[in-house]
Formats: sequence, structure tokens, C-alpha cells
Amino acid sequence: MRRREFIALLGGAAVGWPLSARAQQTQQMRRVGMLVTLAADDPEAQAWMAGFLQGLQELGWVVGRNVQIEARFNLLDAEHVRSAAAELVALAPDVIVTIGGSTVGLLQQATRSIPIVFALVPDPVGAGFVASLARPGGNTTGFTNFEYGMSGKWLELLTRVAPSTTRAAVLRDPSIPSGIGQFAAIQAVAPSLRVECSPIDVRTAEEIERAITEVTRMPNGGLIALPNGLVQKHRDLIIMLAAQRRIPAVYPFRFFVASGGLISYGPDDIEQFRQVATYVDRILKGTKPSDLPVQAPTKYETVINLKTAKALGLTVPPALLAIADAVIE
Repeated sequence: MRRREFIALLGGAAVGWPLSARAQQTQQMRRVGMLVTLAADDPEAQAWMAGFLQGLQELGWVVGRNVQIEARFNLLDAEHVRSAAAELVALAPDVIVTIGGSTVGLLQQATRSIPIVFALVPDPVGAGFVASLARPGGNTTGFTNFEYGMSGKWLELLTRVAPSTTRAAVLRDPSIPSGIGQFAAIQAVAPSLRVECSPIDVRTAEEIERAITEVTRMPNGGLIALPNGLVQKHRDLIIMLAAQRRIPAVYPFRFFVASGGLISYGPDDIEQFRQVATYVDRILKGTKPSDLPVQAPTKYETVINLKTAKALGLTVPPALLAIADAVIE
């Protein structure tokens, strides 16, 4: 679901963020807060919101009639997250939805009583956000997107789509603990694939550009972009630079490939937001977050952009095309 459906879902509700009711209400108005790292006009942020709103609507929650959404977007760093979290907590919403591992801990510091539902968070147990997946405890639960062990699949796909690759740079945000575990999983399979891997820590767009310039100096070099808010925010820059420097690159979500990236492997992120809506629904109806287990994706999808492969001078092996869930031509 994309921009058009997103706007249609908002329909007759108040225009802009935060959304509020303008007509006299016949039902009790519930309030849902949201922390979104991407900008409000980012197409992927709109797709996430559209999936979430559609999920709520299917469960009987209509913005402006019985639910109000208070969203804070474009959270660039920890200070922005802290400020936005404090604003939402002061509004005393019934539940807060938060996106990405960089936001959960800071939101928990702001409240230990308001229910929190997270999305797109790797290793919430290791990060200390929940006690366990089955019994999260406290006021927090949600949906994880990557299990560390599958991270080696990114390197495998890189070597399959670009067999000459012997060196791989792994872009990661050092402020996100999951990057360490994901790189370790990649490093574990590297010897069997005869690839030398090196992590590159990036915090800004300038550092991303310098990092990709470094990759061009690697003979037979490739790139793996780990999932985090920084990489998602600057995805167009990464994709453009990889194309200009003719670097084969693997990404964590389909929307990277739809924007011109070479290949991706990851969960359906839009479906996860529909699932988040089911947890919000249950919490609004009285279920405690501690009684809702953290859920992991049941399926990962491989997506290939053949146009990008051709531009890079790569021929995608038929066996790889056969296992792809989607091929963009």
C-alpha cells in the first residue's frame, strides 16, 4: 500500500499530523501515539502508516471517529527521539507504537506504564527491551524483523548475484547494538564463501558517501546495507552511489530494490504494520502487553532488480531467479 491508499484511508479525518476528531463523537475516543524515524513525506513511512491504518480500520477503528493518532516523524537522533517521546507521554495516550531499535529504549525511559508496541526491531531480548519473546514482561511487546543467524544470507546472495565478489563492506550504524550481532553472523559464513568482510560504521550521509568511496577501492568489492533507520533514511543516496560506482549491493527490504537497488532479502515490512494494528486493538480492548508474545516474521522474501543487474554488467543465475519471490524488470 502506497501514497494514494494512505491518503484515502485518512479520508474525512483531520488533515495533517497529529490527527484529531473534528465532529462530535458518538464513541469513546482512544488515543494512539507513534514514533516514526522517517519523515512524514517519505514514501515508505507513508506505506507503513497506510498498512497500520488499514489494519486498524479492518478491526473497527476509524481515525476521527473512535481513535486519534498522535504521530511524531523525522526523528534524526537520540535527542529528537527523547523530545518526541516526552511529548507523547505527556499526552497520556492509551498505547504508543514505535518503529526501529533506536527508539524503544528511549521511549521506555520516558514511560514504564503506557503500553508500547514496537515494529521492525531486531533482537529485542538482547537489547534489553523485553525479558523474553514468549513472556516480554513490563509494558512493552511487538514485532521483531531479523534473527541474527539469517544475516549470513545477505552475504550468500551477494556472492550468488555477483560471483566475482571477494571483499564485502558492511554498512552499520554503531549506535544500534544489533549491527554487531548481524555482522558477527555475516563474518561467520564469510570463510566458507571465500569473502573478506569488514564493517564500516556510518552516522551521517557524508560518512555513507565516504564509505562507499572506500568500497570502490576494493578489488571485487561488494556492499551489504544492514537494516537501521540511518540506512533507510539515506537509501536513495546509497542506491545512487552503488549504481554510479558499479558496486553490487544487498539490502534488507523490498523497497530498496523497488527504488533501484540490486537485490534484497528480508520480511514484508508492510505486513508487519498490519500485525501491529492487531496488537494495538487487543491492548485498547484490555489485554496487557506482557500477555502478548513478541512475534517474528514467518517468511523472508528475495527480490531482484534485473534492470540494475544489467546496468552493473551482471547476469543473474537462473537458479537465483527461480527462488526469487519477486523480480523487477
